[in-house]
Amino acid sequence: MEEFIASTLRSATPLALAACGALFAVRAGIFHLGIEGLMLASAFTAVAVAHETSSVVLAVGAALIVSAVLSLLYWGLMEFVKTDSVITGLGLTTLSLGGTAFLLDALFDQRGRLDSPVGLPRPVQGADAGLGAFVTELSILGWSTPILVAVTWLVMRRTGFGLRLVAVGTYPYGARAADVSEASVRLGAMLAASIGASLAGVELALGGLSGFSEGMTAGRGYIALAAVLLGLMRPVGVAGAALFFGSTAAIGVVTQIHSADLLPRPFILMIPFVVTIVAVTVSASVQQRANRPV
Repeated sequence: MEEFIASTLRSATPLALAACGALFAVRAGIFHLGIEGLMLASAFTAVAVAHETSSVVLAVGAALIVSAVLSLLYWGLMEFVKTDSVITGLGLTTLSLGGTAFLLDALFDQRGRLDSPVGLPRPVQGADAGLGAFVTELSILGWSTPILVAVTWLVMRRTGFGLRLVAVGTYPYGARAADVSEASVRLGAMLAASIGASLAGVELALGGLSGFSEGMTAGRGYIALAAVLLGLMRPVGVAGAALFFGSTAAIGVVTQIHSADLLPRPFILMIPFVVTIVAVTVSASVQQRANRPV
């Protein structure tokens, strides 16, 4: 049980971080399929900078900058070129998949993986029993995730930006009538999404594995978007959905360790995605029935 809980917390952390970021974009009316690409680009940048400087601070800072620049590009294409947000997001993810693989080979002459000499600090280490065993491998970002969820809730519910965000995403005509700049609100949403996705990528790369491998996000960005939908676009609900999806991933990890000979590895790896599809489908069906006029 302790192993399952610890694995759930580790798996849920990047999902919750990315989902909180994606929540800002979705609230602004942007279905951000580029979250996966931002996570991957941030993970590569963090490991590349850590590899060269051995500094976690510089690695995290560089990852945040790269994610913000890509988000600005995404926003600019939507606002000025009028591209479709879904297609642009998929293009960003494809660019990150190919670009990180190319840079890994071109800059470091590595195929498939680059190791980092440093990782994120772990506030609790060495505990092998009791409550400490659940969190002994949790990074500082894992400990900070509940705080970031609370900050997301405060921004959404208690700030003018949060109100404008909901207005632009839900009532765009009303927002225009109130002289709200849709472009600036969407820009703020995209930058907030870039922070969440970047921290999620850093957590994946430096929180546990201390390295980068090609395609290491493995669809987690899409699962984070599913968590936004399953959590009904509310910060606490989104965090709960991320924890739920993290538990399904933990089932796969524990199963690989204890029942490796009973189930094929591809079947174990697909468990989180099957659960995601079923959960989102059921959630959408329930919401449709709830909104159906009597």
